[in-house]
Amino acid sequence: MLYHAYELQRAWLSSASAMASISAELLSNPRLPLGYTGFGPMAASALEVFAHAAQTRGKPEFDIESVRIGGKARAVTQSVVMHKAFGDLLRFTREDLPEDAPRLLIVAPMSGHFATLLRGTVERMVENAVVYITDWHDAKLVPLSEGQFDLDDYIDYLIEFLGHIAEDDQGRAPHMMAVCQPSVPALAATAIMNANDHAATPATLTMMGGPIDTRKSPTTVNDLAMERPLSWFRQNVIATVPMNYPGAGRRVYPGFLQLASFMSMNLGNHMLSHYEMFKHLTAGDDESAQVSKDFYDEYRSVADMTAEFYLQTVEEVFQTHSLPEGTFTHRGEVVDLGAIDRTAILAVEGERDDISGIGQTRAALGLATGLDEAKKRYHLAEGAGHYGIFNGSKWRGKVAPTVEAFMSEHA
Repeated sequence: MLYHAYELQRAWLSSASAMASISAELLSNPRLPLGYTGFGPMAASALEVFAHAAQTRGKPEFDIESVRIGGKARAVTQSVVMHKAFGDLLRFTREDLPEDAPRLLIVAPMSGHFATLLRGTVERMVENAVVYITDWHDAKLVPLSEGQFDLDDYIDYLIEFLGHIAEDDQGRAPHMMAVCQPSVPALAATAIMNANDHAATPATLTMMGGPIDTRKSPTTVNDLAMERPLSWFRQNVIATVPMNYPGAGRRVYPGFLQLASFMSMNLGNHMLSHYEMFKHLTAGDDESAQVSKDFYDEYRSVADMTAEFYLQTVEEVFQTHSLPEGTFTHRGEVVDLGAIDRTAILAVEGERDDISGIGQTRAALGLATGLDEAKKRYHLAEGAGHYGIFNGSKWRGKVAPTVEAFMSEHA
């Protein structure tokens, strides 16, 4: 019933958004006298903000056409190099990139948002590397005939993707970067590949704002996961995909619930952002208003997660802390983080991260007991929040150069 109620609300809001958009255009029409009064522009701006907030959003595009190198624009090519039921492997490369440029797999979170949330991450790293990224599919669009998808499958996908990248680069070891939630399966995959002497074992693993050990500096997100038993999550936040989607009948954690959770954490800031958008529109500053619109177009584009993946993540990562406790398993076998002895590890944290607290990602360095200290590195991004460590000026100016230097040192 939860999903059906949401679909009814979405249909109503979609109609209301269209009506508000039409009304805003009418009130802004210079042929109408209201456009020359104080009321007209103010009402039009308010309606435009509502229309933008209520409109239906699909999956965004990366739209990275070029990057600037030495003041000159270089074309960027995007392609799908591997297609799987629950996620594709995308490749980005720029023209005139040296043949020996590193190959980097960016592991995007499967946490409600699409991989395009890391557009800025890809755009910066493709300047000096061939970039691959996991493009996870919206679970409501995956037919039931494709089976389930859980943490074990996630790890298998990463190992397979790394194998493809290494093969594509004539066996040279790729690099891997995990942003937020996938730090856990990425670290586990790295341990498995090191233990098995896998040919595609990554040369480096960079983890950014990842919940490796959520007992350190717990945040509101961590507290919420600990307050209730797993049965509560299963009964209250898991829904069945309705019949109008290809994944009809699949049990999922809906993206709209995750978005509501994210929005409620910083509701005051989001309300202020929309008020600022309203003021920009009223003042005729369309450029500033568009910046806010672009952000929320991405932020409000959400995808469903399979129920088994979501519940397993809540249990293993936030409740039992199985990875730092040494009890995390993959296909029934305990994952030994001490087996990591080849892959250099960089842990990146944001000083103001309110999702993954300071120390949660750094914990991985202590857990990799078999790795030489010279292959371990820690970087604290001063003044950066959770999103600032992989997007924006601090990412481009401080974090990305650190990652590139680390990759170069341990290639």
